Amino acid sequence: MDDELEDGNLGPYADRPRTFPNMRSKAYNPLIFRILMGINFRVLLILLFLGLGVVFYIGARTSPIIVFVFSVCIMSFLLSIYLTKWVLSKDEGPPEMVQISDAIRDGAEGFFRTQYGTISKMALLLALVILFIYLFRNTTPQQESSGLGRSTSAYITVAAFLLGALCSGIAGYVGMWVSVRANVRVSSAARRSAREALQIAVRAGGFSALVVVGMAVIGIAILYATFYVWLGVDSQGSMKVTDLPLLLVGYGFGASFVALFAQLGGGIYTKAADVGADLVGKVEQGIPEDDPRNPAVIADLVGDNVGDCAARGADLFESIAAEIISAMILGGTMARHCKIEDPSGFILFPLVIHSFDLVISSVGILSIRGKRDSSLKSSIEDPMAILQKGYSLTIVLSVLTFGLSTRWLLYTERAPSAWFNFALCGLVGIITAYAFVWITKYYTDYKHEPVRTLALASTTGHGTNIIAGVSLGLESTALPVLVISLSIVSAFWLGHTSGLVDEDGNPTGGLFGTAVATMGMLSTAAYILTMDMFGPIADNAGGIVEMSQQPESVREITDVLDAVGNTTKATTKGFAIGSAALASFLLFSAYMDEVAAFAQEPFKQVDIAIPEVFVGGLLGSMLIFLFSAWACAAVGRTAQEVVNEVRRQFIERPGIMDYKEKPDYGRCVAIVASASLREMIKPGALAIVSPIAVGFLFRILGYYTGHPLLGAKVVAAMLMFATVSGILMALFLNTAGGAWDNAKKYIETGALGGKGSECHKAAVTGDTVGDPFKDTAGPSLHVLIKMLATITLVMAPIFL
Repeated sequence: MDDELEDGNLGPYADRPRTFPNMRSKAYNPLIFRILMGINFRVLLILLFLGLGVVFYIGARTSPIIVFVFSVCIMSFLLSIYLTKWVLSKDEGPPEMVQISDAIRDGAEGFFRTQYGTISKMALLLALVILFIYLFRNTTPQQESSGLGRSTSAYITVAAFLLGALCSGIAGYVGMWVSVRANVRVSSAARRSAREALQIAVRAGGFSALVVVGMAVIGIAILYATFYVWLGVDSQGSMKVTDLPLLLVGYGFGASFVALFAQLGGGIYTKAADVGADLVGKVEQGIPEDDPRNPAVIADLVGDNVGDCAARGADLFESIAAEIISAMILGGTMARHCKIEDPSGFILFPLVIHSFDLVISSVGILSIRGKRDSSLKSSIEDPMAILQKGYSLTIVLSVLTFGLSTRWLLYTERAPSAWFNFALCGLVGIITAYAFVWITKYYTDYKHEPVRTLALASTTGHGTNIIAGVSLGLESTALPVLVISLSIVSAFWLGHTSGLVDEDGNPTGGLFGTAVATMGMLSTAAYILTMDMFGPIADNAGGIVEMSQQPESVREITDVLDAVGNTTKATTKGFAIGSAALASFLLFSAYMDEVAAFAQEPFKQVDIAIPEVFVGGLLGSMLIFLFSAWACAAVGRTAQEVVNEVRRQFIERPGIMDYKEKPDYGRCVAIVASASLREMIKPGALAIVSPIAVGFLFRILGYYTGHPLLGAKVVAAMLMFATVSGILMALFLNTAGGAWDNAKKYIETGALGGKGSECHKAAVTGDTVGDPFKDTAGPSLHVLIKMLATITLVMAPIFL
């Protein structure tokens, strides 16, 4: 190896400045940011004002509601700038902390550039496929009557797909950008006060959350307003406004596509590095987590940013975009059936709810403040209790703003009391979100019985720890499913009895009631995402503290924050799964409506007694298990390479353990980066190709057997079964992984023998097994569920 690879200055290594030449030597900025920074500030300001003027002009031509949405999103962006300046104004601590942080930043930004370069090429290829399909597909009577031809429809869908993919990528970059700059500031603050460290981590997460949610909302609003003005919607001989939301489906598909590969690649990266570092460092060598002697530790810390921050930003962006679009589609459909004079309120309702989400979540974020007394003793508090207070405040404000929004937008003379029923639907969704957060916290926080029982199982060995963790994960699926079931039935019934009926007098508000409940569940999404981003930032801060060999009292603070971060990450995943279940139900309904429009015949039921349809359901369930297997196997294979490399370094450089030789951190970073990019392709391609291939093959079979809708029916069954299986599998994987991780953290607090005991070694094994569960396969599944729904919606014409 080149001598430069040996340079390091971690703790006792003080002889030379520390560098990591295998990582990027300077910070990476995406091309668009480099172009913007190269423009004169005054010119940039003029362009910005012109852009805002065009946006508001288009909004004013569309609806006052759109102007309101634009205004709130821009104010939230201004607040996020304030939060950024506040976080960046904090000190970075001593030079050894800064050096480690710089290495993490370079590694994360370098991997991000390579990963998203690969994803962008695949997105462009898929865009060409979509364009080809849409240029030769059939058109619906509604499209023909509005003059929206094949070519126009094709270009609109492709443009929406690429915009969704671009915005999802930017959301991922924003998540990573803030985390790699906040981690060292949290580490430095932990030397003074736990409360200050908590506040910095929360505000850094809040910046990312406000930008991600704001981008999802304003992106859809701009697309909607642009199509409204460009296509002359609601003018003579043009498209009706109730059909416009269907043109946005490509945006959701683009966001899902990027989020799936970002989550897979980032998840494989972070967990392969984590598993490799733990197996050799903690289990075999008996050194602490994030010890500077471990060659894989920098790769592990880089992984926290690319897997938990960048991937989660793209993931939550996709979740919000998919739910908004599905609710807009159903709102437009119901308004058309009920002959509502002004349907814009029902269509734009989801955008307004998320606009209020930005406002109330900002209040929750800013409610978490520091204390004047920053001494360590006085500032030891329960971080989860502080975060819960902020969440409770956000919930209360959410109930108030939701009631206001339903009265403002969903009041109609055709059913004067319908808005109140829909307000109750929103309350059902809010209660569902709170229940999901509480259930996940109960099963993953070591203050509660399940995790303590799991930790106790570690006292009798590795095997009993694994058995207890698997059983806990399986058990944890029951309560969430009961909550989801109750919320779907309750919301559907409330919407069904709202008084809205079609021309034949049939109640039509049931599905829209479920959509409103989904919006209620997501009405605090920005605060939930803030708590999620808090987790990896705290985890990274703990690693920097350990590597820079700070006093034990500082590490105790970051350990507490890290343990709480594990719980908040788990609650966010549970929240995302619940919202994915409701959104998939809505997208499934939208798919059936679109098939009916193309086939020009009713399509309201799927009969699984038909053998081919039942086979489609089986294939959907198989897809979930096979995808999970490939995702976990990818982590395992990559982790084996890391384990072999770390073992090699410990054998060939025995002086590492005595701080006489320096580990080659860059080699482990390179191994994990290349392997994760290679391994993410197969499971991602499986998710995209499967529904298209199954639908097309059964369409051909249906053509020769005289069943023209067979392909569409089989895909519908595949989507239903995959959604049900995926929800259960994701709940199991996320909760079991989070519980294993916190059982280890509980033992590390000194319980049951503490660090280094046999019980601790068994808990580390459980945590290692749970790593790909909770951070690779589990979070990828709810993205997969929604992507299956959006891809079937976009590709529906080729199934007929």
